[in-house]
Amino acid sequence: MNCFTFNHIALSVKDVDVSVLFYKKVFKLEEIKNTASHSKTRWLKFNDNKQLHLIPRPDSEIKTNKAVHFALATLNFNAFVEHLESLGIDYSDWRNTPKKDYIRNDGIKQIYFQDPDDYWIEVNNDY
Repeated sequence: MNCFTFNHIALSVKDVDVSVLFYKKVFKLEEIKNTASHSKTRWLKFNDNKQLHLIPRPDSEIKTNKAVHFALATLNFNAFVEHLESLGIDYSDWRNTPKKDYIRNDGIKQIYFQDPDDYWIEVNNDY
């Protein structure tokens, strides 16, 4: 059986500049060189060297729902929630209760919010 590791997630975005600013501001991601092509796709890096690729698709319809999301974990969950509040970013629990976290049956806290293209992001403390 092959062994795999997570490499990157790619999202289609309406305005790549707006999305890059959002992810840099919210998650403090570092922008790195797109080594795959000379396109306008922009790459960001998490501290574990996993990547987020933002692919400009200004004329595409982007459909999302909360069940399709990506999740990030942090040791500083409460500080991150305060950071979101300081940025004026709305968040909720799974049931869409505003400004509320959710504690799963396994004890993990989580919140959900959306990026500029309405992709859902979960942040939890399962670090």
